[in-house]
Amino acid sequence: MDKQQPLLSVKNLKTHFFMDEGVVKAVDGVTFDVQAGQVFGIVGESGCGKSVTMKAVLRLVDPPGRIVGGEIMLRRTNEDGSTNEAIDLVKLDANGKMMRDIRGAEIALIPQEPMASFSPVHTIGDQICEAIMLHQSVDKRAARKIALQMLKDVGIPIPEQRLDEYSWQLSGGLRQRAIIAMALSCNPRLLIADEPTTAVDVTTQAQVLRLLRRLQEQRNAAIIFITHDLGVIAQMADSVMVMYLGLVMEQGPVETIFHNAKHPYTQALLRSIPTVTMTPRVNLPTISGSIPHPFNKPKGCPFHPRCEKSIAGKCDARTPALQAAGERQWVSCFLYHDVEVSA
Repeated sequence: MDKQQPLLSVKNLKTHFFMDEGVVKAVDGVTFDVQAGQVFGIVGESGCGKSVTMKAVLRLVDPPGRIVGGEIMLRRTNEDGSTNEAIDLVKLDANGKMMRDIRGAEIALIPQEPMASFSPVHTIGDQICEAIMLHQSVDKRAARKIALQMLKDVGIPIPEQRLDEYSWQLSGGLRQRAIIAMALSCNPRLLIADEPTTAVDVTTQAQVLRLLRRLQEQRNAAIIFITHDLGVIAQMADSVMVMYLGLVMEQGPVETIFHNAKHPYTQALLRSIPTVTMTPRVNLPTISGSIPHPFNKPKGCPFHPRCEKSIAGKCDARTPALQAAGERQWVSCFLYHDVEVSA
């Protein structure tokens, strides 16, 4: 939403799943921009649509799900480094050559669970080399050399030996580093990290976060960082988008959101973070209730049944639109404006 042309621009994206029981509106009108070299965080409780949004960007939404509206504009670059016109990924064939060229080379994914992402019957080196040879005009020897350098770059000890090992022979931290090496092997301009620290301990988490930040600064790549941990977002991101039930609740720079959160949902999430100044042995504040079933979304603002500031007759009847509520800050809440989502 800045004047500078974004690397990725998502506008009113809608991804629905057509089930026998009904339609699940997993993503129902999400809009955001990601600038080159920026770390963009997406936070929210499980089931809010974070991962589905990124699967839509990569065109990896499996049936019965499909993109039913919106656009995903990616600004590509030519071989000489010059900027090309933006292309709408929604209009591309998900299995076509252009999308397969983009997926992995220009936009790469660090999945949530590397153990499930790596093949258990192929070595780490073979899998990284396959990705390199798919997107670069190199032979197997050159690909192996690139893969070896990538393992060194992500801090894997004895990389020559690790190349010929299987994923199940590595610890959780080494597997996470190996999947990062694989994602970065083709030097993508946009890296999607889908909760990359969920399956590792806190010590390894800190190492992985430092690694991602260092590699991002060295390569000037943009990162979309998906997590439910606001503490990680405070450490990593430049801007943040808060999602709930497939909608954007609030969006803006990290410093603004953390120090001047406007949406009651964002405020409740921030109150639940433990701090060093808190009284010991006191329960953390929690958000009352639970996320509604996707087949039974509440009418109006999706958060109103759990909101302490809900306005009767308004929040339970109309859905607020995402509107500016300060400099570079946007919020979907009737406490700050009276604009609702158009039908």
